Amino acid sequence: MSSSEITVVHLVRHGEVHNPDGVLYGRRDGYHLSELGRQMADRVAEHLQSRDIAYVVSSPLERAQETAAPIAKSHGLDLATDRRLLEAENVFEGKTFGVGDGALRKPGNWKHLTNPFRPSWGEPYVEQVVRMTSALEAARDAARGHEAVAVSHQLPIWIVRSFAEKRRLWHDPRRRQCTLASMTSFTYQGDRLVSVGYSEPARDLVPAHLLAGAKPVKGKSKAFGA
Repeated sequence: MSSSEITVVHLVRHGEVHNPDGVLYGRRDGYHLSELGRQMADRVAEHLQSRDIAYVVSSPLERAQETAAPIAKSHGLDLATDRRLLEAENVFEGKTFGVGDGALRKPGNWKHLTNPFRPSWGEPYVEQVVRMTSALEAARDAARGHEAVAVSHQLPIWIVRSFAEKRRLWHDPRRRQCTLASMTSFTYQGDRLVSVGYSEPARDLVPAHLLAGAKPVKGKSKAFGA
């Protein structure tokens, strides 16, 4: 291996999910891409068609697998699966937890909201950094001198990017720059990470309330599209 060898790993967030009940689905099975989400996946595949993609890997959850499938197909590659790319664990999984639904006023939830720095409601940020960094490095090693695509979920992607860019890990979820079907691209020179980029090939398909920095809408939550 040459120390000057350049490898790029594109960490892609999955497309929109069919979730009419607004459930925080987390790691639950059975949540598939919506028709719009499939359009987003196709758009990402089209965007990457001319790139030197040598490896495609995904979280085992359906929404991630369905986003990765057209990318792998367009490059004639088998789709690999890596559990380290899974969504973050969350105690509110299976519940609705959106703007205006009163979740923060329920005493039973308060014990889970005591420490936003860890966070107390789910998988510690540091643990997400460790597994996501390991998954990125594995994808890098599988595509040495080329490019890889790894499909994952909003929070783990944002956390590993924040770590790479030396930002604090605790944050306002509304400010995550990681919209649906976005790409956070990690460029390595040999084993050394030299840059992180961000792009939104399907931005025009993303509902306005799900874009980074959008004003919360009652009855709609960014958490649903994690």
